[in-house]
Amino acid sequence: MNDNFKSGFVAIVGRPNTGKSTLVNSLMKQKVVITSDKPQTTRHKIRCILNRPDAQIIFIDTPGLHKPHDLLGERLNEKVRSALKEVDVVIFVVDASQVIGRGDAFIAKELNKLNAPVILVLNKTDKINHADLSAQEEIARDLGQFKKIISISALNGDNLNVLIDETVELLPKGPKYYPDDTITDQPEKVIIAEFVREKVLELTREEVPYSVVVKVESISKRTDKDIVDVEAYIFVEKDSQKGIIIGKGGKMLKEIGQRAREEIENLLGSQIFLSLWVKVKKKWRSREDIIREMGY
Repeated sequence: MNDNFKSGFVAIVGRPNTGKSTLVNSLMKQKVVITSDKPQTTRHKIRCILNRPDAQIIFIDTPGLHKPHDLLGERLNEKVRSALKEVDVVIFVVDASQVIGRGDAFIAKELNKLNAPVILVLNKTDKINHADLSAQEEIARDLGQFKKIISISALNGDNLNVLIDETVELLPKGPKYYPDDTITDQPEKVIIAEFVREKVLELTREEVPYSVVVKVESISKRTDKDIVDVEAYIFVEKDSQKGIIIGKGGKMLKEIGQRAREEIENLLGSQIFLSLWVKVKKKWRSREDIIREMGY
């Protein structure tokens, strides 16, 4: 291996809904993590591996740091803070199309305590004009000490090569941590569960998306056909939420399944038969036993 080869772990942090997961998918040039316009979309700490001839970058997509309202929220914040302890570089994502405010300043203060270098990324430049972006860059400079400030559009892919190059520049020399063909360290069950939850986020409103967790019970390949059977449970906190997700005559659940099936088939490279069931686990977001069971 090249003596100048670089490798390391890069945490992507920021407030909820700043486009962190969209950024990860754009950097990887394929869908690895789910996206949504709703806060708390990302609940797992997901590692995604980007290989270059001169470097291996392990991006860690983290839940958005926020003021927690329940035990799940506290656990998600813990995931972010634990990720920050093990990384070589931090990418701090700010939504350039919104007011840079107290939430961003709170995260910047946490990052200023770290030894790892921080790149500040102003995302969503596709939603803002040049003059306003310049003003946002000036405001962002006052948030803390950053190695670089880079403006990008994760959605359009603008300036992502610059971001990758600057990230590699900050990485230490080191070996590959993963084989070249590894894209993520997440088990298939976790990714599939997240794809199903993403479709619930797309199709439901109000309190329902935040009360949903999905668990894949089984994945099994049929012996007589090239079909993979997937069985998953959608858990909610209230009977009324169960009714919403099932829908009249099962219409909503069927739509969730149809949308998720396409994503899962792309992931597995095989036709699948997806069985979805909806169950109520009352106040699960405040129950330690269930939060641990669901892998949070």
